[in-house]
Amino acid sequence: MDDVLNEAYGIVQCKECPWYKACVMPMRFSAEDIRRQLESAPGINVSQPTDLGMQDLLSSMATAAQNSLLEGCPVFIARLRDNPKLAQRLKEIMQKWSEEE
Repeated sequence: MDDVLNEAYGIVQCKECPWYKACVMPMRFSAEDIRRQLESAPGINVSQPTDLGMQDLLSSMATAAQNSLLEGCPVFIARLRDNPKLAQRLKEIMQKWSEEE
């Protein structure tokens, strides 16, 4: 009976979640976001107008961050942490994505 209640709670928890059916999304960064973050760090001075090289570096960092970081639903993340086999299975599906077509 406890398993049924846990499963029902999980379904309800997902349907009430603002992330419903969009559990994972790429994080969005701009060069300006990274510049502001660097300005807030002690000992780093990027507040003066940036030169072209610094702007290119910040743009490259923003692109790299968008390609490697995800923002995820807390329910989905909790499920992955609670069930390592589920996380491993999702990883395998993603690694074989092009082979299944």
